[in-house]
Amino acid sequence: MRIFRALFSRQWIFATILVLAGGAVCIRLGLWQLDRLEKRRAFNAHVESMWAAEAFLLNEESADDLTIMEYRAVSVSGTYDFENQVALRNRYFENEYGYHLLTPLLLDDGSAVLVDRGWIPAAGNDSPADWRKYDQAGAITLRGQIRQGSTEPDLGGVPDPELAEGQDKLEFWNMVNLERIKLQLPYPLLNIYVQPDIDSQDTEPPIPYQPEIELSEGSHQGYAVQWFTYATILLLGYPFYVRQQIKEKR
Repeated sequence: MRIFRALFSRQWIFATILVLAGGAVCIRLGLWQLDRLEKRRAFNAHVESMWAAEAFLLNEESADDLTIMEYRAVSVSGTYDFENQVALRNRYFENEYGYHLLTPLLLDDGSAVLVDRGWIPAAGNDSPADWRKYDQAGAITLRGQIRQGSTEPDLGGVPDPELAEGQDKLEFWNMVNLERIKLQLPYPLLNIYVQPDIDSQDTEPPIPYQPEIELSEGSHQGYAVQWFTYATILLLGYPFYVRQQIKEKR
């Protein structure tokens, strides 16, 4: 009780408040890291379950929400609509700057799914007319991976520009914003897009891309322990320090 009164005495009250605030911040950061760890574990479990599932047959099967099947293998057949394809900026292949072609694949029911056909070099591909050299005529069947679109850029990213006055179509995008892209298409667009499987022999643009996913827990648990340790040092070590200071003065 004596040490408690000393901690909140006029001499030590300011330092005590700082220590309590610092301890609370450390505890909050530790809890935040534990929360990130749980989200990482949930993400890993989701990806592993999707990878283990059979390929989803997009032309034959239906689902209430395709977005919950992100990273699941998918098989789809249709015909590309090259007139309405767009490009994704800031994409690299072997350190060469370029774009990803996003092309609607028309399905039998009149809807379409956007396909990230892969990387093309920026040089010589400044307009949609330049992209037509990559056309693939006729019906095609492809296998790939279900992906979700994005409506907000990543941290530090740049959002997609708004349409200028008199402009009815945005041709270059910073992210796969399906909510906005579907507004400039004359048919319904599914709320997922497809990234085709990578073929190591495919060296001619467009070159398919698949994200590398690390299924680890990262450093979140270690950081959580670190923050809780700091909190313990502050909240338990500080009273001991004050008591020692009082003893020395006596």
